[in-house]
Amino acid sequence: MRVLVVHNRYRSEQPSGENTVVDREVALLRGAGHRVGLFERRSDDIAGRSLLGKAAVPLLVPWNPAVRRELAARLRDERPDVVHIHNVFPLLSPAVLAACADAGVPAVATLHNYSQVCPPGTLQRDGRPCTECVGASPLPAVRHGCYRNSRPATVPLAVGLSLNRRRWWSGVARFFCISAAQRDILVAAGMPAGRLAVKHNFVPEPEIRRAGDGEHLLCLGRLAEAKGVRLLMAAWDEIAAGGGVGVPLVIAGAGPMEREVAAWAAGRDDVRYGGLYDRAQCLRAVARSVAVVAPSTWRETFGLVVAEAMAAGVPAVAAGHGAFTELVEDGGTGLLHRPDDVGSLISCLRRITAGPGPAREMGEAARRRYERGFSPAVGLERLEEGYRTAIAGRSGGGDGPPPGDGHTGSRRGRPRERDGGNR
Repeated sequence: MRVLVVHNRYRSEQPSGENTVVDREVALLRGAGHRVGLFERRSDDIAGRSLLGKAAVPLLVPWNPAVRRELAARLRDERPDVVHIHNVFPLLSPAVLAACADAGVPAVATLHNYSQVCPPGTLQRDGRPCTECVGASPLPAVRHGCYRNSRPATVPLAVGLSLNRRRWWSGVARFFCISAAQRDILVAAGMPAGRLAVKHNFVPEPEIRRAGDGEHLLCLGRLAEAKGVRLLMAAWDEIAAGGGVGVPLVIAGAGPMEREVAAWAAGRDDVRYGGLYDRAQCLRAVARSVAVVAPSTWRETFGLVVAEAMAAGVPAVAAGHGAFTELVEDGGTGLLHRPDDVGSLISCLRRITAGPGPAREMGEAARRRYERGFSPAVGLERLEEGYRTAIAGRSGGGDGPPPGDGHTGSRRGRPRERDGGNR
Protein backbone atom coordinates (compact mmCIF):
# COMPACT_ATOMS: atom_id res chain seq x y z
CA MET A 1 0.00 0.00 0.00
CA ARG A 2 0.94 3.64 -0.44
CA VAL A 3 0.58 5.42 2.89
CA LEU A 4 1.13 9.07 3.78
CA VAL A 5 1.77 9.66 7.49
CA VAL A 6 0.74 13.07 8.86
CA HIS A 7 2.31 14.16 12.15
CA ASN A 8 3.26 17.29 14.07
CA ARG A 9 6.39 16.24 15.95
CA TYR A 10 6.64 17.26 19.59
CA ARG A 11 9.66 19.19 20.84
CA SER A 12 12.84 17.14 20.90
CA GLU A 13 13.99 18.50 24.26
CA GLN A 14 11.63 16.16 26.10
CA PRO A 15 10.72 12.48 25.59
CA SER A 16 7.71 11.91 23.34
CA GLY A 17 5.97 8.57 23.21
CA GLU A 18 3.99 9.74 20.19
CA ASN A 19 7.10 10.58 18.18
CA THR A 20 8.50 7.16 19.08
CA VAL A 21 5.32 5.37 18.00
CA VAL A 22 5.20 7.21 14.67
CA ASP A 23 8.85 6.46 13.88
CA ARG A 24 8.40 2.79 14.76
CA GLU A 25 5.27 2.39 12.65
CA VAL A 26 6.87 4.06 9.64
CA ALA A 27 9.88 1.73 9.89
CA LEU A 28 7.61 -1.28 10.38
CA LEU A 29 5.51 -0.48 7.30
CA ARG A 30 8.52 0.22 5.13
CA GLY A 31 10.15 -3.00 6.27
CA ALA A 32 7.02 -4.87 5.16
CA GLY A 33 7.27 -3.38 1.66
CA HIS A 34 4.72 -0.58 1.92
CA ARG A 35 5.54 2.80 0.38
CA VAL A 36 5.36 5.35 3.20
CA GLY A 37 5.68 9.12 2.82
CA LEU A 38 5.74 11.77 5.57
CA PHE A 39 3.90 15.07 5.85
CA GLU A 40 5.28 16.67 8.99
CA ARG A 41 5.64 19.84 10.98
CA ARG A 42 8.02 20.19 13.94
CA SER A 43 7.27 22.13 17.09
CA ASP A 44 11.03 22.73 17.39
CA ASP A 45 10.71 25.11 14.41
CA ILE A 46 8.49 27.55 16.32
CA ALA A 47 11.50 28.91 18.22
CA GLY A 48 13.08 30.07 14.96
CA ARG A 49 10.06 32.08 13.83
CA SER A 50 9.81 35.84 13.99
CA LEU A 51 7.88 37.44 16.85
CA LEU A 52 4.93 37.91 14.51
CA GLY A 53 5.19 34.30 13.38
CA LYS A 54 5.19 33.06 16.97
CA ALA A 55 2.22 35.25 17.80
CA ALA A 56 0.30 33.74 14.87
CA VAL A 57 0.73 30.12 16.00
CA PRO A 58 -2.34 30.08 18.32
CA LEU A 59 -4.46 31.33 15.41
CA LEU A 60 -3.42 28.30 13.35
CA VAL A 61 -4.36 25.73 16.00
CA PRO A 62 -8.07 25.56 15.08
CA TRP A 63 -7.44 25.85 11.32
CA ASN A 64 -4.39 26.27 9.08
CA PRO A 65 -5.52 27.03 5.52
CA ALA A 66 -1.99 26.85 4.12
CA VAL A 67 -1.67 23.25 5.34
CA ARG A 68 -4.94 22.36 3.65
CA ARG A 69 -3.69 23.66 0.31
CA GLU A 70 -0.23 22.10 0.61
CA LEU A 71 -1.44 18.68 1.71
CA ALA A 72 -4.26 18.53 -0.85
CA ALA A 73 -1.80 19.31 -3.64
CA ARG A 74 0.56 16.60 -2.47
CA LEU A 75 -2.25 14.06 -2.20
CA ARG A 76 -3.42 14.80 -5.75
CA ASP A 77 0.14 14.46 -6.99
CA GLU A 78 1.12 11.27 -5.13
CA ARG A 79 -2.30 9.56 -4.83
CA PRO A 80 -1.64 7.46 -1.71
CA ASP A 81 -4.10 4.74 -0.83
CA VAL A 82 -4.61 6.07 2.68
CA VAL A 83 -3.53 8.93 4.96
CA HIS A 84 -2.59 8.07 8.54
CA ILE A 85 -3.02 11.07 10.85
CA HIS A 86 -1.32 11.23 14.23
CA ASN A 87 -0.83 14.59 15.99
CA VAL A 88 -1.97 17.85 14.32
CA PHE A 89 -1.20 20.26 17.21
CA PRO A 90 -0.14 23.03 16.95
CA LEU A 91 1.03 23.63 13.35
CA LEU A 92 -1.01 21.25 11.17
CA SER A 93 -4.56 21.61 12.54
CA PRO A 94 -7.70 19.67 11.50
CA ALA A 95 -7.32 21.30 8.08
CA VAL A 96 -5.58 18.05 7.13
CA LEU A 97 -9.01 16.40 7.16
CA ALA A 98 -10.36 18.85 4.59
CA ALA A 99 -7.29 18.21 2.44
CA CYS A 100 -8.01 14.49 2.45
CA ALA A 101 -11.61 15.19 1.45
CA ASP A 102 -10.49 17.61 -1.27
CA ALA A 103 -8.25 14.92 -2.79
CA GLY A 104 -10.65 12.03 -2.19
CA VAL A 105 -8.16 10.02 -0.11
CA PRO A 106 -9.47 8.09 2.94
CA ALA A 107 -7.99 8.93 6.32
CA VAL A 108 -7.33 6.95 9.47
CA ALA A 109 -6.22 8.56 12.73
CA THR A 110 -4.46 7.27 15.82
CA LEU A 111 -5.84 8.84 19.01
CA HIS A 112 -2.83 9.07 21.29
CA ASN A 113 -4.68 10.98 24.02
CA TYR A 114 -8.12 12.40 24.81
CA SER A 115 -7.92 15.58 22.71
CA GLN A 116 -11.17 14.64 20.94
CA VAL A 117 -13.11 15.32 24.15
CA CYS A 118 -10.71 17.32 26.35
CA PRO A 119 -8.81 20.42 25.12
CA PRO A 120 -5.45 19.53 26.75
CA GLY A 121 -6.04 15.84 26.04
CA THR A 122 -5.31 14.64 29.58
CA LEU A 123 -8.69 14.27 31.32
CA GLN A 124 -6.96 15.82 34.32
CA ARG A 125 -7.03 19.14 36.16
CA ASP A 126 -4.89 20.21 39.10
CA GLY A 127 -3.42 16.72 39.30
CA ARG A 128 -6.85 15.07 39.58
CA PRO A 129 -9.08 13.25 37.08
CA CYS A 130 -11.53 15.58 35.34
CA THR A 131 -14.26 14.85 32.79
CA GLU A 132 -16.07 18.18 32.95
CA CYS A 133 -15.75 18.79 29.20
CA VAL A 134 -16.45 15.20 28.10
CA GLY A 135 -19.65 15.11 26.06
CA ALA A 136 -20.17 18.82 26.68
CA SER A 137 -18.83 22.26 25.81
CA PRO A 138 -15.09 22.81 26.35
CA LEU A 139 -15.73 26.13 28.12
CA PRO A 140 -14.82 24.69 31.56
CA ALA A 141 -11.30 24.04 30.25
CA VAL A 142 -10.98 27.72 29.35
CA ARG A 143 -12.35 28.80 32.70
CA HIS A 144 -9.83 26.64 34.54
CA GLY A 145 -6.94 27.33 32.17
CA CYS A 146 -6.36 23.60 31.76
CA TYR A 147 -3.61 23.83 29.12
CA ARG A 148 -0.37 25.04 30.69
CA ASN A 149 -2.41 26.62 33.52
CA SER A 150 -3.31 29.42 31.11
CA ARG A 151 -6.69 30.57 29.89
CA PRO A 152 -5.27 32.29 26.76
CA ALA A 153 -3.27 29.16 25.88
CA THR A 154 -6.36 26.99 26.34
CA VAL A 155 -8.63 29.10 24.13
CA PRO A 156 -7.24 27.91 20.72
CA LEU A 157 -7.58 24.28 21.79
CA ALA A 158 -11.15 24.80 23.00
CA VAL A 159 -12.10 26.68 19.84
CA GLY A 160 -10.55 23.99 17.67
CA LEU A 161 -12.41 21.27 19.54
CA SER A 162 -15.74 23.07 19.21
CA LEU A 163 -15.34 23.92 15.52
CA ASN A 164 -13.89 20.62 14.36
CA ARG A 165 -15.52 17.95 16.52
CA ARG A 166 -17.93 16.78 13.82
CA ARG A 167 -15.32 17.26 11.12
CA TRP A 168 -13.16 14.67 12.87
CA TRP A 169 -16.05 12.30 13.35
CA SER A 170 -17.15 12.50 9.72
CA GLY A 171 -13.77 12.88 8.04
CA VAL A 172 -11.95 9.87 9.47
CA ALA A 173 -12.84 6.43 8.17
CA ARG A 174 -11.15 4.57 11.05
CA PHE A 175 -9.90 5.70 14.45
CA PHE A 176 -7.22 3.68 16.21
CA CYS A 177 -7.65 3.79 19.97
CA ILE A 178 -4.51 2.59 21.70
CA SER A 179 -6.42 0.93 24.53
CA ALA A 180 -9.92 -0.32 25.25
CA ALA A 181 -10.04 2.00 28.29
CA GLN A 182 -9.54 4.98 26.00
CA ARG A 183 -12.14 3.69 23.57
CA ASP A 184 -14.76 3.32 26.30
CA ILE A 185 -14.37 6.97 27.32
CA LEU A 186 -14.56 8.23 23.74
CA VAL A 187 -17.63 6.15 22.89
CA ALA A 188 -19.36 7.35 26.06
CA ALA A 189 -18.58 10.91 24.94
CA GLY A 190 -20.50 10.30 21.70
CA MET A 191 -17.79 9.41 19.20
CA PRO A 192 -18.95 7.01 16.44
CA ALA A 193 -18.45 3.57 17.96
CA GLY A 194 -18.37 1.80 14.62
CA ARG A 195 -15.21 3.67 13.63
CA LEU A 196 -13.26 3.19 16.86
CA ALA A 197 -11.00 0.15 16.79
CA VAL A 198 -8.54 -0.84 19.52
CA LYS A 199 -4.99 -1.11 18.21
CA HIS A 200 -2.41 -1.27 20.96
CA ASN A 201 0.98 0.22 20.18
CA PHE A 202 3.58 -2.36 19.28
CA VAL A 203 7.10 -2.56 20.71
CA PRO A 204 10.16 -3.75 18.73
CA GLU A 205 11.97 -6.86 19.88
CA PRO A 206 14.51 -5.52 22.42
CA GLU A 207 18.20 -5.90 21.80
CA ILE A 208 18.67 -7.01 25.40
CA ARG A 209 16.36 -8.87 27.79
CA ARG A 210 16.58 -9.45 31.52
CA ALA A 211 18.91 -12.32 32.27
CA GLY A 212 19.02 -12.23 36.09
CA ASP A 213 16.78 -11.03 38.88
CA GLY A 214 17.38 -7.33 38.34
CA GLU A 215 19.32 -4.83 40.37
CA HIS A 216 17.03 -1.79 40.73
CA LEU A 217 13.51 -0.46 40.40
CA LEU A 218 13.13 1.87 37.43
CA CYS A 219 10.92 4.89 36.77
CA LEU A 220 11.50 5.96 33.18
CA GLY A 221 9.82 8.75 31.23
CA ARG A 222 8.51 12.27 31.50
CA LEU A 223 9.10 13.80 34.93
CA ALA A 224 5.72 15.36 35.66
CA GLU A 225 3.18 15.14 38.42
CA ALA A 226 0.68 13.48 36.08
CA LYS A 227 3.15 10.62 35.71
CA GLY A 228 2.99 10.02 39.47
CA VAL A 229 6.57 11.14 40.14
CA ARG A 230 5.69 13.04 43.32
CA LEU A 231 3.61 10.09 44.50
CA LEU A 232 6.58 7.78 43.95
CA MET A 233 8.90 10.12 45.84
CA ALA A 234 6.56 10.17 48.82
CA ALA A 235 6.24 6.38 48.79
CA TRP A 236 10.00 5.90 48.52
CA ASP A 237 10.66 8.22 51.45
CA GLU A 238 8.40 6.07 53.63
CA ILE A 239 10.07 2.90 52.36
CA ALA A 240 13.51 4.35 53.13
CA ALA A 241 12.40 5.33 56.63
CA GLY A 242 11.41 1.70 57.18
CA GLY A 243 14.75 0.29 56.10
CA GLY A 244 14.35 0.14 52.30
CA VAL A 245 13.61 -2.82 50.02
CA GLY A 246 17.14 -3.97 49.24
CA VAL A 247 17.47 -2.36 45.79
CA PRO A 248 17.81 1.30 44.77
CA LEU A 249 15.32 3.34 42.79
CA VAL A 250 16.56 4.68 39.45
CA ILE A 251 14.70 7.63 37.90
CA ALA A 252 15.48 8.71 34.33
CA GLY A 253 13.83 11.29 32.15
CA ALA A 254 13.19 14.99 31.71
CA GLY A 255 10.30 17.32 32.32
CA PRO A 256 8.95 20.05 34.60
CA MET A 257 9.93 18.17 37.78
CA GLU A 258 13.51 17.52 36.69
CA ARG A 259 15.16 19.91 39.16
CA GLU A 260 12.96 18.76 42.01
CA VAL A 261 13.80 15.12 41.36
CA ALA A 262 17.53 15.84 41.05
CA ALA A 263 17.55 17.73 44.35
CA TRP A 264 15.57 14.97 46.07
CA ALA A 265 17.93 12.26 44.85
CA ALA A 266 21.16 14.16 45.59
CA GLY A 267 23.34 12.55 48.25
CA ARG A 268 21.19 9.44 48.66
CA ASP A 269 22.43 5.87 48.32
CA ASP A 270 18.96 4.45 47.69
CA VAL A 271 18.08 6.73 44.74
CA ARG A 272 19.88 7.44 41.47
CA TYR A 273 18.76 10.15 39.08
CA GLY A 274 20.15 9.55 35.61
CA GLY A 275 18.78 12.47 33.62
CA LEU A 276 17.51 11.88 30.09
CA TYR A 277 18.64 8.49 28.78
CA ASP A 278 19.29 7.74 25.14
CA ARG A 279 17.78 4.65 23.54
CA ALA A 280 20.67 2.32 24.42
CA GLN A 281 20.68 3.48 28.04
CA CYS A 282 16.92 2.91 28.28
CA LEU A 283 17.24 -0.66 27.00
CA ARG A 284 20.03 -1.47 29.47
CA ALA A 285 18.21 0.13 32.38
CA VAL A 286 14.99 -1.78 31.67
CA ALA A 287 16.82 -5.11 31.26
CA ARG A 288 18.51 -4.64 34.64
CA SER A 289 15.28 -3.85 36.48
CA VAL A 290 13.48 -5.89 39.09
CA ALA A 291 10.41 -4.01 37.87
CA VAL A 292 9.44 -0.85 36.03
CA VAL A 293 7.32 1.56 38.10
CA ALA A 294 4.55 3.55 36.37
CA PRO A 295 2.43 5.25 39.06
CA SER A 296 0.64 7.74 36.77
CA THR A 297 -2.10 9.78 38.36
CA TRP A 298 -3.73 10.42 34.98
CA ARG A 299 -5.46 7.67 33.05
CA GLU A 300 -2.84 6.60 30.55
CA THR A 301 -4.11 5.83 27.07
CA PHE A 302 -1.42 3.18 26.68
CA GLY A 303 1.84 3.16 28.65
CA LEU A 304 4.73 2.50 26.27
CA VAL A 305 7.30 1.95 29.04
CA VAL A 306 5.20 -0.90 30.46
CA ALA A 307 5.02 -2.68 27.09
CA GLU A 308 8.77 -2.17 26.61
CA ALA A 309 9.40 -3.72 30.01
CA MET A 310 7.21 -6.69 29.10
CA ALA A 311 9.21 -7.18 25.91
CA ALA A 312 12.36 -7.43 28.04
CA GLY A 313 10.76 -9.90 30.44
CA VAL A 314 10.36 -7.33 33.20
CA PRO A 315 7.14 -6.90 35.23
CA ALA A 316 5.56 -3.54 36.02
CA VAL A 317 4.17 -1.89 39.12
CA ALA A 318 1.52 0.43 37.70
CA ALA A 319 -1.48 2.50 38.70
CA GLY A 320 -4.69 0.48 38.53
CA HIS A 321 -6.60 2.65 36.07
CA GLY A 322 -6.67 3.58 32.40
CA ALA A 323 -4.82 1.35 29.97
CA PHE A 324 -2.65 -0.17 32.69
CA THR A 325 -5.54 -2.39 33.75
CA GLU A 326 -5.46 -4.15 30.37
CA LEU A 327 -1.68 -4.16 29.96
CA VAL A 328 -0.91 -5.52 33.43
CA GLU A 329 -2.56 -8.60 34.90
CA ASP A 330 -2.43 -7.92 38.64
CA GLY A 331 -0.37 -10.66 40.23
CA GLY A 332 0.31 -12.22 36.82
CA THR A 333 2.41 -9.92 34.64
CA GLY A 334 2.94 -7.28 37.32
CA LEU A 335 1.18 -5.48 40.16
CA LEU A 336 -1.48 -2.75 40.14
CA HIS A 337 -1.71 -0.26 42.98
CA ARG A 338 -4.67 1.91 43.87
CA PRO A 339 -4.31 5.17 41.91
CA ASP A 340 -2.87 8.11 43.84
CA ASP A 341 -2.54 5.96 46.99
CA VAL A 342 0.88 6.08 48.65
CA GLY A 343 0.18 3.13 50.95
CA SER A 344 -0.95 0.88 48.11
CA LEU A 345 2.12 1.80 46.04
CA ILE A 346 4.41 1.04 48.99
CA SER A 347 2.77 -2.36 49.43
CA CYS A 348 3.32 -3.23 45.76
CA LEU A 349 6.94 -2.11 45.79
CA ARG A 350 7.65 -4.21 48.86
CA ARG A 351 5.89 -7.20 47.33
CA ILE A 352 7.74 -7.06 44.00
CA THR A 353 11.12 -6.86 45.79
CA ALA A 354 10.35 -9.43 48.51
CA GLY A 355 12.33 -12.16 46.75
CA PRO A 356 13.45 -13.19 43.27
CA GLY A 357 10.71 -15.76 42.69
CA PRO A 358 7.58 -13.59 42.19
CA ALA A 359 9.34 -10.97 40.07
CA ARG A 360 10.95 -13.65 37.90
CA GLU A 361 7.66 -15.46 37.31
CA MET A 362 5.80 -12.23 36.57
CA GLY A 363 8.55 -11.21 34.16
CA GLU A 364 8.24 -14.48 32.24
CA ALA A 365 4.46 -14.04 32.06
CA ALA A 366 4.93 -10.44 30.92
CA ARG A 367 7.15 -11.60 28.07
CA ARG A 368 4.49 -14.07 26.90
CA ARG A 369 1.89 -11.30 27.05
CA TYR A 370 4.14 -9.12 24.86
CA GLU A 371 4.47 -11.84 22.25
CA ARG A 372 0.68 -12.23 22.05
CA GLY A 373 -0.28 -8.57 22.02
CA PHE A 374 2.52 -6.08 21.41
CA SER A 375 5.04 -7.63 19.00
CA PRO A 376 5.86 -6.08 15.58
CA ALA A 377 4.01 -8.88 13.78
CA VAL A 378 0.82 -8.13 15.71
CA GLY A 379 1.27 -4.38 15.20
CA LEU A 380 1.69 -4.75 11.45
CA GLU A 381 -1.35 -6.98 11.12
CA ARG A 382 -3.57 -4.44 12.87
CA LEU A 383 -2.24 -1.49 10.93
CA GLU A 384 -2.85 -3.23 7.62
CA GLU A 385 -6.32 -4.32 8.72
CA GLY A 386 -7.25 -0.73 9.60
CA TYR A 387 -5.92 0.59 6.31
CA ARG A 388 -7.81 -2.02 4.29
CA THR A 389 -11.02 -1.13 6.12
CA ALA A 390 -10.57 2.57 5.37
CA ILE A 391 -9.68 1.98 1.72
CA ALA A 392 -12.63 -0.33 1.20
CA GLY A 393 -15.08 2.08 2.81
CA ARG A 394 -13.70 5.36 1.48
CA SER A 395 -16.34 7.01 3.65
CA GLY A 396 -14.37 10.09 4.70
CA GLY A 397 -15.58 13.61 3.99
CA GLY A 398 -14.08 16.58 5.78
CA ASP A 399 -17.00 18.96 5.26
CA GLY A 400 -20.15 16.86 5.27
CA PRO A 401 -22.31 15.65 8.15
CA PRO A 402 -21.38 12.37 9.80
CA PRO A 403 -23.08 9.32 8.31
CA GLY A 404 -25.21 7.15 10.57
CA ASP A 405 -22.64 4.55 11.53
CA GLY A 406 -22.96 4.57 15.28
CA HIS A 407 -22.99 8.27 16.12
CA THR A 408 -26.33 8.00 17.91
CA GLY A 409 -26.67 7.05 21.53
CA SER A 410 -28.13 3.65 20.66
CA ARG A 411 -24.70 2.50 19.48
CA ARG A 412 -22.76 3.41 22.60
CA GLY A 413 -22.12 -0.13 23.66
CA ARG A 414 -18.73 -1.74 24.02
CA PRO A 415 -17.79 -4.03 21.15
CA ARG A 416 -14.84 -6.13 22.25
CA GLU A 417 -12.07 -5.12 19.89
CA ARG A 418 -9.19 -5.82 22.24
CA ASP A 419 -5.73 -6.90 21.40
CA GLY A 420 -4.69 -3.50 20.35
CA GLY A 421 2.19 10.21 24.66
CA ASN A 422 1.68 13.55 26.02
CA ARG A 423 0.57 16.71 25.13
